[in-house]
Amino acid sequence: MVSIRIHTHIGEHVALEPQPEETLARAIFMCGLWHGVPLCSGLGKCGLCRVRYVVDVPDHTADEKKKLGEEALASGWRLACLHPATSCEIELPEPVRSKRVTRTLADTTGDFSLAVDLGTTSIHWSALVNDRPVATGQGLNPQTGLGSEVMSRLAAASTPEGRTILRDLITNQLAELVQTNVGTLSGACTSLAISGNSVMTYILLGLKPDDLATAPYTLSYTGGDEQQLTAELPPAYIAPLLAPFVGADLSAGLTALEYGNTADYPFLLADLGTNGEFILAMSPDQRLCASVPMGPALEGVGLSFGRTAGPGAITGFTLTPKGLEAHAFDTTATDLTGMTGTGYLSLVAILRKHGVLNESGQFDTGSTPLAAKLADKVTTIQGEPAFVINEALHLPASDIEEILKVKAAFNLAMSALLNAAGFGPAGLTQIFIAGALGEYVSLDDLEILGFLPPGCKTKATKAGNSSLRGTEILTTDMQARRFAEALPDTMTRLDLTGDAGFGDEFIQRMRFAYVD
Repeated sequence: MVSIRIHTHIGEHVALEPQPEETLARAIFMCGLWHGVPLCSGLGKCGLCRVRYVVDVPDHTADEKKKLGEEALASGWRLACLHPATSCEIELPEPVRSKRVTRTLADTTGDFSLAVDLGTTSIHWSALVNDRPVATGQGLNPQTGLGSEVMSRLAAASTPEGRTILRDLITNQLAELVQTNVGTLSGACTSLAISGNSVMTYILLGLKPDDLATAPYTLSYTGGDEQQLTAELPPAYIAPLLAPFVGADLSAGLTALEYGNTADYPFLLADLGTNGEFILAMSPDQRLCASVPMGPALEGVGLSFGRTAGPGAITGFTLTPKGLEAHAFDTTATDLTGMTGTGYLSLVAILRKHGVLNESGQFDTGSTPLAAKLADKVTTIQGEPAFVINEALHLPASDIEEILKVKAAFNLAMSALLNAAGFGPAGLTQIFIAGALGEYVSLDDLEILGFLPPGCKTKATKAGNSSLRGTEILTTDMQARRFAEALPDTMTRLDLTGDAGFGDEFIQRMRFAYVD
């Protein structure tokens, strides 16, 4: 019998009997020791699945040598996501967990509605009393340890057992959110609305995801109805799914932007997270939509020092004559252990603006008076070019490449939609930046890095979490639900990844400049 013996950082001893063909990281996650840890789930990038083999240390991989270094490898440290769950004895360091964030918005108590934005990486929620938000919060999607993006999550949901595990992780967290607010607000949860991308919605409902797992992608379930998730939860309203990878989060986002408002067409809604979802609204009755995989980098997952937004995370930088100044999610935090996706974008934009990064994403000597100080911080760490931020943090070239991939995906989706509509960026009235970037990102950074075309930052608006705002409306407003349910008939889908030229178009945009 295969047995994994684990010694935790607090002296506990755990024995596991893993499933066949399971990675060591998955086995540890499934026993509950790494819940709340923003794992990159097999990419070998985040380093948060470090374990130390006590005996019978396996051979290391090239990725482990780059991430951990020779000294750590010699001491038995390995990345659990890169090794199978075979018999072993290991030690776990203290887990680096994403902290949940909760804010009280009003002192009102009583029966409440719960609105949930179910993201691939993060879950955002708000509780409403008399249709007004009184509390809000966010935390890591507990499924992240079983896949950091939608395709790996689909793979985990390919079996009945996998679907049950994934669904239970979410419904248990929803039940916990309800009970927490019951205690805080001294009332009952009377209504529930949940918006997520199509994959998250399928998993939430325990649906077999075959129509999303292989091409041609289709939807056998399209939302726009109430679903009973568990006996303990009120029926959940699921906003309409608009396309195979453009989900309820976008119909909720459009509800926030258009329902009850006079929209100024044409506008672009870009909801940026692990899966990038885009809608070009040309009129109330005509819209184009597209999606493109962006990976979890914007959520702070899968990067060397990536963190989800929360206490201790850097969300941005400012360059002063004295050097870089970091800005934290929590201004009182002093132990800054990582950077959010917007923190990474902020740093890369500063380096690009001052010529320490060139257009192709390679380190350079700089082109401004302040650049010399920045360029002096470029060195080699574990055989890889890197920019040193401080003693604990640095920006390796491989992380810059991940940011470039995100930029290329954004650029490709935006330019494809505009080309299909027959006009250029100048024809847009507004660009709404929502999702993972929607609250903290600098629009200047997006233009410097080529996400936005030159001159378009003046048209851009940080829309924040438009999905959550729309979901708040959909908890109880029946007319808003009718508005959302009419959206699919106005939508024309562009299949970007199915286009034969997708790869070439993507590579052309792998530079820090907008490409039409």
